[in-house]
Amino acid sequence: MSTVTSDIHPRVGTGVLVALAAALSFGMSGAWARGLIDAGWTPGAAVTVRVWVAALVLLAPTLLALRGRWRTVRRNAGMIVLYGLLAVTATQLFYFQAVAVMDVGIALLIEYTAPVAVVLWLWVRRGERPTGRVILGAVIAFGGLVLMLDILTGARVDGAGILWALGAMVGAAAYFVLSARSDTGLPPIALAGLGLLLGAVALTLAGAIGILPMAWSTHDVTYRFGTVPWFVPVLAIGLFATALAYVLGIVSTRMLGSRLASFIALAEVAAAMLFGWMLLGQLPDALQAVGCALVLVGVVIVKLGERPAPALVEPVPEPEPAG
Repeated sequence: MSTVTSDIHPRVGTGVLVALAAALSFGMSGAWARGLIDAGWTPGAAVTVRVWVAALVLLAPTLLALRGRWRTVRRNAGMIVLYGLLAVTATQLFYFQAVAVMDVGIALLIEYTAPVAVVLWLWVRRGERPTGRVILGAVIAFGGLVLMLDILTGARVDGAGILWALGAMVGAAAYFVLSARSDTGLPPIALAGLGLLLGAVALTLAGAIGILPMAWSTHDVTYRFGTVPWFVPVLAIGLFATALAYVLGIVSTRMLGSRLASFIALAEVAAAMLFGWMLLGQLPDALQAVGCALVLVGVVIVKLGERPAPALVEPVPEPEPAG
């Protein structure tokens, strides 16, 4: 039976910092992408280019990290495919399909129920029954998200959009569960690189057969601080909000475990608001500020509510012959 890194890890302090850095990196994507969309890009084109840039940036580091470990890749082929299709392709594709037919706030809120899905998965799959504090923390964090996303003022709901957003939630939950696996022998950068490459190919195929509308422009893109060439936000999204974000996310999830890492990732919403203000001039209101505080309180309660677990010794992969 496969193992997952214990949710109680001796390097938890460093893991939290890395997880927050991942959330900060992921959080900048929306503001950069909004500029591209306003300049004539479809969401599908923006996310496909984002994933391709990240995949190409990580290609050489991935090949270097995998030198002599091709047997490890073959042994974990199924998990890598799941990561590429669920953690990358499904999360990105389903979310953008959702926002095409419903308000962004509701779609994002549904996707960010992923931490609750992770808790339920660990309960069902590994028998890790959540404590009362974990449940309370989940409820408080969820309530904070409701306030942060400002969906209490009559936002419209679309049935198909809800299903797409639920699909994105499943993909996000799969991201945390698969990223936490420490028994694969795959370096974090290799898992990110291979997953992003598969995701880029899948998104391109989705665009080629018409599932994902594709349109782009080479016009300059305008932000709060000024106008920049189109390739500036493309590179920012690909390098920092995708390549760096996925690597940091995998590293932090292996250090913290899927449950805690998924709740700390809620900080991505706060990061998205920060970059929305910096790049687009969008300021959160008082209720959203209260929501930010509630999310942080929820994360702390989740951490305090974790049951102590015996430390797991991470397996050291045996050296493999080159080839």
